[in-house]
Amino acid sequence: MDRPHVLSIVLAGGEGKRLMPLTADRAKPAVPFGGTYRLIDFVLSNLVNSDLTKICVLTQYKSHSLDRHVSVAWRMSTMLGSYVTSVPAQQRTGKQWYQGSADAIYQSLNLVRDEDPDYIVVFGADNIYRMDVEQMVLAHIESGLDCTVAGIRVPRAEASAFGIIDAAPDKKIRQFLEKPADPPGLPDAPDQSFASMGNYVFTRTAFVNALNDDSSSETSRHDMGGDIIPGFVASGDAQVYDFSDNQVAGATERDRGYWRDVGTIGAYHAAHMDLISVDPEFNLYNRKWPIWTSQAQAPGAKFILRGTAEESIVSSGCIISGGDVEHSVLSPNVFVDKWARIEHSVIFNNCRIGRNSVVRNCILDKNVVVPEGVELGVDKEYDRARGFAVEDGLTIVPKNTVVSGHAS
Repeated sequence: MDRPHVLSIVLAGGEGKRLMPLTADRAKPAVPFGGTYRLIDFVLSNLVNSDLTKICVLTQYKSHSLDRHVSVAWRMSTMLGSYVTSVPAQQRTGKQWYQGSADAIYQSLNLVRDEDPDYIVVFGADNIYRMDVEQMVLAHIESGLDCTVAGIRVPRAEASAFGIIDAAPDKKIRQFLEKPADPPGLPDAPDQSFASMGNYVFTRTAFVNALNDDSSSETSRHDMGGDIIPGFVASGDAQVYDFSDNQVAGATERDRGYWRDVGTIGAYHAAHMDLISVDPEFNLYNRKWPIWTSQAQAPGAKFILRGTAEESIVSSGCIISGGDVEHSVLSPNVFVDKWARIEHSVIFNNCRIGRNSVVRNCILDKNVVVPEGVELGVDKEYDRARGFAVEDGLTIVPKNTVVSGHAS
């Protein structure tokens, strides 16, 4: 069989209000993750590792850092026609910004006309997972249907929090339900339900027709999950792709099938904690399916004066000068001074943690300074009184902040 001609579209215009203040100055897909990555690196790595190397990233909200990251980190060889290109909102169809995820693609149909693909992959930009996308594309082609939706099995008791796929035994989708009170179970597992991952594969002609029809509808929200997918379901032309069938090279028994929506501060922090155990729930060290990015040009991390780190990720350029780091993730160029202590925290680039200070259950954005003897995350009410957001038991400090407070 000839290799299918596929265009991949990554929806990266998300505002990420629930991740404030981390999204105060950047789009959600540009939020740092795992020390050296951005959230968007995970979907782009999955596509590139799947040999799907014609990729358009649709941006809109506070996109400067995201555009810069894509242009610097994702330079593909053009010899064989590969590219990752950032596409801002262009107002090609009128003087309005994107009205929804479907409208974002409709306003960018020139990309489809230029590439002239047979199939179109549409993925979100801000989840943490590994996936061989080519397997999903081949399952789509084999089905003969025009729409395939990736579904992940979740406990039925928790399924009301998700968009749910009601699928028949032959995997054809009967209904697409938004956070149903009584989620349908699966034919082979009544205590489980299929939650939509927000990842889709379409046959090009049918998808373009659906977008054109949606654009002229006065009642549509112009949303992929809310309008486009239900249209394919209604015509009997949609199937579910079971994420548990996806096989990724190098996956461990523990991290196989891992997928996390990091749309809240609590989920974002919890996903970091999944990275750091001896046998991590998500293994960043899988060399057979690497997560790609542009790494900081900095020397290796240095530990001096009995500095320690336990069950933590410590990135390049960090100096642990007599302090202690426990169950935390440190981005590049973080300095931890004598007798300082960091616990269960996520620290972004270029932060400085002063001697005798304590940082506990915190997320510190870039360039934060915690002065000598100051405690952060120990007394949440005191943190609020200092003007810091406290969400899900975590204290979040915006970038470029010098933390005030009494010495301990």
